[in-house]
Amino acid sequence: ADKGLVANHVPLLRYGDGRLVGHIAVANELHRLVPDVHEVLALFGGEDSYISPNWYPGKAAHHKVVPTWNYRVVHVHGRLSFQHDEKANCAVVGRLTTRFERETNGDAAWKMADAPAVFMAEQLDAIVGISIAVNRVEAKSKLSQNRAPEDHDSVTEQLGKRGKPDLARRMR
Repeated sequence: ADKGLVANHVPLLRYGDGRLVGHIAVANELHRLVPDVHEVLALFGGEDSYISPNWYPGKAAHHKVVPTWNYRVVHVHGRLSFQHDEKANCAVVGRLTTRFERETNGDAAWKMADAPAVFMAEQLDAIVGISIAVNRVEAKSKLSQNRAPEDHDSVTEQLGKRGKPDLARRMR
């Protein structure tokens, strides 16, 4: 039965040949619903925030302001393929854990070899590797660039004060 659009939140890494790679659980119906080598869209969102009209100094002069939203996003278009073999899945898990364990734990990073071999084999049997051959990338930022300099600067300052330092830094 056609279930319409399908969305999954999956960590993906860029691979040197222009692909994104990751994996899903065998229990995830994605690999049963979506045909192999099917066109997909991967979304990568950066920090975002509501922008209040009260943050614009220009409001006092003309009141021609409305709320908005600032954001950064990347849309990656490509063709999705599934890998069901243990070697490909082991490579994907190795890339993901190496990357994120190194970022998280540095020299104390967990390694696949830390787990018993039989256990790792069972875990690898429970996943399906995914690969997206990228054919188009679109990036978009809405960072109050349409505002007067004093309004832009005020929004940047407010975001910095309100726990959105990355967004404020990008605006600068």
